[in-house]
Amino acid sequence: MVAYTQNELISVTEISKQFGEYISKVKNGTIEKIGVLKNNKLNAVILGAEEYEKMSQAYEILEDMDIYTDIQDRLDATDDKLLDGKDVMTKHGFSLDV
Repeated sequence: MVAYTQNELISVTEISKQFGEYISKVKNGTIEKIGVLKNNKLNAVILGAEEYEKMSQAYEILEDMDIYTDIQDRLDATDDKLLDGKDVMTKHGFSLDV
């Protein structure tokens, strides 16, 4: 779980009142991230665009590695332990249906 400092947790009401100020703080690095609280529960996170892009790219790499592992497992499997291609595709959200 991600840890937040006290100045990184802001209520949705406070964010709505001073949105521009908080966006500036994230953009200039004064605050790394902002956890937006609604009813005292974390509801959303505001990140700088650069940080979001890094996280998105890292997630894509992890997905690719997971797919590669499944393909390698399929190639290495003996005939009696072959993985079903449809199951692998379903696991990764792919479909042959048009």
